[in-house]
Order: sequence, then structure tokens, then C-alpha cells
Amino acid sequence: MATARGTWGYRDRFGDAVGRTYFRRFGPGVVSSIGLGTALGDPDDATDDRYRRALATGLDASINVVDTASNYRCGRAERVVGEALAGSGVPRESVVIASKVGHLPFDGSRPDDPGRYVRERYVDTGLVDADDLARGGHALTPALVDATLDRSLEAVGVDAIDCYYVHEPEAQLAVRDRAAVYDQVETAFETLERRRAAGDIGMYGVATWDAFRVPPDHESHLDLAELLARAEAAADAVGVEDHGLRAIQLPFNVRMAGAFTVAAHDADGADGPVSALEFCHREGLSVVAAAALAGGDLAEPDAIPEGVATRLAGDTPAQRALNFARSAPAVTTALVGCRRRAHVREAVAAGTFDPLGASAFDAVFE
Repeated sequence: MATARGTWGYRDRFGDAVGRTYFRRFGPGVVSSIGLGTALGDPDDATDDRYRRALATGLDASINVVDTASNYRCGRAERVVGEALAGSGVPRESVVIASKVGHLPFDGSRPDDPGRYVRERYVDTGLVDADDLARGGHALTPALVDATLDRSLEAVGVDAIDCYYVHEPEAQLAVRDRAAVYDQVETAFETLERRRAAGDIGMYGVATWDAFRVPPDHESHLDLAELLARAEAAADAVGVEDHGLRAIQLPFNVRMAGAFTVAAHDADGADGPVSALEFCHREGLSVVAAAALAGGDLAEPDAIPEGVATRLAGDTPAQRALNFARSAPAVTTALVGCRRRAHVREAVAAGTFDPLGASAFDAVFE
């Protein structure tokens, strides 16, 4: 597991080569404000090789956050993360590894009949009931959470995952009401609290696509205050003093800024609803910004509006886009896809520039 000593040691190794706010507090220690994402790409050996090399490049250069999920690339992503970490010269305790549970993973390739695979692997084995499924392949039962975490630990080849996310719980809103989804998430939190007490995870979080950046009347909305209350209830049920909900993940970039602009969450002491980022800032939750480059679109020339681009430091559009995401309040780390070593090197170079200060960031939206 990542430790304060290990992550601060990593920071000491690279701190002089990056900007002064590049490393930020997270969990027991510090992490790079740029992280390596592993979601995209085909589930094949060639893509595995590219990821393996690119991950090693990042780990050896100043990036100590790696984000993956049990279902990414049909289950291959976690294994490649473990192989890259084991093959690098970076100690395990220096690296924060995050993974996720929710979308049912395949086993290395997409089956010819996904519905049959889900039925035989998950329903017939008792990990889920058919009624637990949303969109044919999403579930959050305690048995599934336990089994998937075990699978993640084995795939990555580590004793503990530093941050384990409940992945896109808003998918369940397709088949049940919001109150029932909150109940599901609370039960998943209870399972994760038990595994945290056992030392299998360091903390947990909620990784979403729509839920936190849309208005309260949107069909995919989930309220952060309610989820925080459910984490507190889960900790009480398990008998631990403090809950382990410490991070959220959501898309955030210059084109998808709803996490900053949409007031959608109740917050103690606020005059009204606040944005997801403001809520997290108030409550001390770390935010991981996914899709910081919008799937690569923001790396193209003129992709960032000129009035914004001129305020951002960086030699390339991709670097300026990353520095926009790193400038937002409560954002600890902005994720960049790492299928290419050249992209990782460009991301590392972005970290040599300081992001916008709070006032300058706010001015972008005026």
C-alpha cells in the first residue's frame, strides 16, 4: 500500500523537476497532480505492450498515480498495471493505485455472447441476482464487491488497493429509484469498510460520469451530501470510527466544466446548492479529474477557446488542457490516457508549469 514515507520519498526524488504545486496531499501522503489512466484501447497484446511501456515511463518520471478498473479493456488493464509496477524501479509504497467495481468485467476479451457470459459467470454463481443488474452488466451486491476486489488484488499483484471506487452507481437509476440506489451504495460502502478494516484497501471513493455534474432534476443525478451521509452510516454499521470515503472521480475539462459550474449539491452552511467541486472543497474530499483531455480532443490545435488558452501555461494544447483541470478547486489529480510514451512525456512536461491560481481560474468563467 502507498505510505506517507513512500510517497513523500517519491516527491523528494522528483520535486525539483516539477512545479511547486505539482505534488498534492492525498490519503496518508502526497501524489502527483497528473495521473495515468488505463481505460481506452483494444483488449489485445499489442495494446498491453504499449501500456506497459507508457506506464513505466510515467512511473519513472514523476507520476505516482495510476487509475484502472476491473472492467477496463475486458479485465486486461489491471494486469498490465501490475506488470508495469513490478517491472519498474519504483517501490510499491510510493505509488497510489486506484481501481473500481460496478461494471462486470470480462476475462481478457469480449465474449461472443456477453449476456450468456454474465449469466454463467455472475448470476448462476450467486454473485448477483438477475434483478440486481442494470443495463445488462452493472451491479453492486456485497458478494460482487468482495469478489471483484479479490480479483483486482490478484490481477494487480498487490496486497492492497489504495483507493477502490464504486463505479458509476448512477447506472442503477435505469432500473430503480434514487432511494434504492442510495441504499445499494450504502451496502457497498459497508463491504468496503470491512475490507478497509482488514487492510485490503486504503480508502474508497465514487467514480461517476454524469451523477455529480448534472442538475438535481437530471435522471442521472446523485447528491454528494447524501452519499457522504451513507458513508457515515456504513462506518457506524461496521463499527469503525471514521468512514473511508475520501475521493470522487468525475469528468472535468474545459469543455465539460459542469462539476464547477452546476450548483447541484446540498452543503452545510451554504446559502443554497453548490457545485461538486465546491462541495468537495468544503468537505475535504479529493477530486480526480477524468477525461482531462476529452479523449484526446483537447490536444488538437485551437481546441481550447483562445480566451482560455492564453491564460494557461504550457507549450502544447494538451499541456494547457491538463493545467486547466489541475487548476480547479479540490482537484488533486487530473488523469491522462497513457497508451503512448510520447503522450506520457508530454503530460510530465505539463507538470513543470504551475496551474492557475484560484482567482485566475474563477476569472475564466466570468
